[in-house]
Amino acid sequence: MNELLLGIDIGTSGCKVTVIDRRGNIVDTAFGEYRNLHPHPGWSEQDPDDWYRVASALLRDVMAGGKCRPEQIAALSLDGSTHNAVLADGDFRPLRPAIMWTDQRSAPQAARLEAEAGSQIFRIGYQKPTPTWTLPQLVWISEHDPESLHGAAHILFGKDYVRYRLTGTWETDHIEAQGSLLYDMAGRRWSEELCGLAGISSSILPPLVEPTDIVGTVTAAASAETGLRAGTPVIAGCSDSAVEGYAAGAVRPGQMILKLATAGNVNVMTAEAHPHPRTLTYSHVIPGLWYTVSATNTAASAERWFRDAFCEDDCRQAAAVGCSVYARLHAAARHIPPGAEGLFFHPYLLGERSPYWDANLRGSFVGATMRHGKPHFVRALLEGVAYSLRDCFRTIVEMGLPVDEIRLVGGGAKSDLWTEILSAVFERPIVRPAGCDASFGSALLAGVGVGLFADTADAARQCIRVRDVVEPNPRAAEVYARLFPIYCRIHDDLAPTYAELARLCLNTE
Repeated sequence: MNELLLGIDIGTSGCKVTVIDRRGNIVDTAFGEYRNLHPHPGWSEQDPDDWYRVASALLRDVMAGGKCRPEQIAALSLDGSTHNAVLADGDFRPLRPAIMWTDQRSAPQAARLEAEAGSQIFRIGYQKPTPTWTLPQLVWISEHDPESLHGAAHILFGKDYVRYRLTGTWETDHIEAQGSLLYDMAGRRWSEELCGLAGISSSILPPLVEPTDIVGTVTAAASAETGLRAGTPVIAGCSDSAVEGYAAGAVRPGQMILKLATAGNVNVMTAEAHPHPRTLTYSHVIPGLWYTVSATNTAASAERWFRDAFCEDDCRQAAAVGCSVYARLHAAARHIPPGAEGLFFHPYLLGERSPYWDANLRGSFVGATMRHGKPHFVRALLEGVAYSLRDCFRTIVEMGLPVDEIRLVGGGAKSDLWTEILSAVFERPIVRPAGCDASFGSALLAGVGVGLFADTADAARQCIRVRDVVEPNPRAAEVYARLFPIYCRIHDDLAPTYAELARLCLNTE
C-alpha cells in the first residue's frame, strides 16, 4: 500500500525529512546541516546546491533504511524558510549564493524604500520593508552585483529550487510569494509596482499555485540521486512557519505558536488579516485563516553559535557517551537558579526584527561576575531567547489580538528546561504537540494533495496530537516578571552604542 507520506523541510540551519503514515504516526526521520556563510558581519548566505545535496543524502538514507520503501511513498511535499531568493540563469543554474532572511546587509536599501515608497509597499504587500524581505535584498544585488540580477532568467525560492531539482517544474505557492514583498496580497498575484521597485520584471518570477496542488512528479534523474521512486507525485508545499503552525494544531483564531528554531516566532492565528508595521502578515494553509507574526532573528541558532564557539570539549565528551551536547549543557544549567544570578543575554547576533527592527543591534552577555561559570551562561542564553520572545509578544498585546492557548514548536521544544523557562516567562501553560515540525506538516499537505485527506482541516483532525502541557512554575514566574523590565532597559541603554559602533565599522571598511 503506497499510503506513506513524505515531508521535506529546507530549513535555515539544515534539512529534515519525515515519513508518516496516514494516521500521523512517524515512520522515519533524518536531519542534516548545511553550511551558513558569513563573509562579512551581518551577512548570511547559503549555496542553493547545498540544500539539494543534503536533502538527497537524507532521502537516500531514509529510502535505504528499511523502515519504508520508495514504492510506499504516496506523495511528498516541501517547505522552507521564506525570503531566500535564488537567482538562476536560463538553465536554472544559480548565479550567486542565496541571501538568507537573517542577512542584514540590505538595511540601507530597506530604509530608502521605506522613505521613498513605504506607504505604497505596505498597502500592496502588507509588510514594512526591512532586510528580511526579498525586495530590499534584490535592490542590494542591483547595486552591488548587477551582473547577477541582469543575468537572472528565473527567480526561485529555497524550497522551490529543491523541488525544481526533483521535478524539473518551476512554480511557487501563494504563501511563499507573500514572503518576497513582491506580491499583491489583496489581488493574490505578483505586483508589477513592487517588482518595479526591485528593478525586475514579474516574468522572471514563478507561476503561482496553491500549497496542496500537485505540481509534478519525481524525475528519473532525481530518482537516481535520491532513491525516491520515479513518478512519485510532488505537492507544492509552502513556507515553514505556515506549515509548522499547522502541524502543531494551530488551526483556529486565538491560538498562538511560539517557535524555537533558528529564529524565534510569536504567531497568532486570526480570522482576518491584521497588517501592522511591526509584524508580518501571512495567510494560513487552512483557507480563510491568517496569522500575525512577531519574530526574533536568533533563537536556537544562538545556542548553536554558543556550542560552536565555546563548547568544543562538551561536544567531544557528549559524543563519547552518545548523548546530545545540548542535553549535557541543559543538565548543568538546570542547577542554576532562575535569573542566572544576574546574568543577562540578548540574542541579537544578526541584528533584530520584532519589536525593534534594528539591524545594528548586537548580541551581549551583561552582568557577568567571577561567580558565573559556563552553566550560568547557558541558562542566561535560554532565558534571553525567552525574554526576546516575550518582547515580541508585547506587540501582539498592543494590537489587541486575543490569545487563549500557546503551542510550542521547533527544535528547542525538545528541551524540558527551555520549555519550563518559556512557560514561566510568559506566565502561561504551554502545549507541546506530539509531532509539530515543519516536515511533519509538509507530509500532511502531501496527503491532502493526493486525496488521502479531504482537506487540510481533515488532515489536522486525524493526525495531530498533544504530547504534554507544561504549567508555569510560580516562583520562577515571579523572578522573571521582575527581571524582564531590566532585560528591556538593557536593550534601550545599549541600542545607541550599537548604532555608533555600526557607523564606526562602516567607516573603516
